[in-house]
Amino acid sequence: MTADIKKNTEAKMDQSIVAFKNNLLKIRTGRASPALLDTVHVDYYGSMVPLSQVANVSLIDARTVSVQPWEKNMGAKIEKAIRESDLGLNPASMGDLIRVPMPPMSEERRKEMTKLARNEGESAKVAVRNLRRDANEGVKKLVKDKLASEDDQKRSEAEIQKITDRHIAEIDALVAAKEQEIMAV
Repeated sequence: MTADIKKNTEAKMDQSIVAFKNNLLKIRTGRASPALLDTVHVDYYGSMVPLSQVANVSLIDARTVSVQPWEKNMGAKIEKAIRESDLGLNPASMGDLIRVPMPPMSEERRKEMTKLARNEGESAKVAVRNLRRDANEGVKKLVKDKLASEDDQKRSEAEIQKITDRHIAEIDALVAAKEQEIMAV
C-alpha cells in the first residue's frame, strides 16, 4: 500500500518537473528558440489556434526564428499576431517567409527574466511540496485504517521526504542553469 503511494507521488513529481521545464522554455533568453512562439495564437478562419498549427517554426541562426506559413494568405495574420504578442518581437516579412529577429536584451530585461525563472521554480517547488503533503496524508490514513503500522508510516514519510528533496534539488539546478543562460551575453 505505502509502495503505491510512493510510486504515484514520484510519478506526479516527475510530471511537475516536466511541466516546469516546459514553462522554462517559454522564458526568453538572448538566444532564439522556436519554443518562444508557442504562446502565440493566430486567427485561422475565425478561431484562435497556436502558431505551430498554421506554420512551420524553425531557427535560421542563433538570433533569428523563421516562420513559414502553410497557406499564403496567413502571412499577414501571423505577422500581426507575433507583433501583438507580449514578447516584444518585431517580425519582418520576406516573401513567403517571416523572419523574427531576437532583439538583444537589456540588463534590466535580463534581471526581469531571471526573476520570472525563479518564480516558476518556486511554483514548481510548491507543487512538489503539495504532493509530499498529500502522500503523507495518504500514509497516515492507512495507519488510521490499520492497513499499515506506525513504523511503516515513519519509513514511508522518510522515503517520501528523500524523493521530495531530490525533486527540489533538480528544480534548483534547472533554475540556476536558466539564470546562467539568461545572463550570458
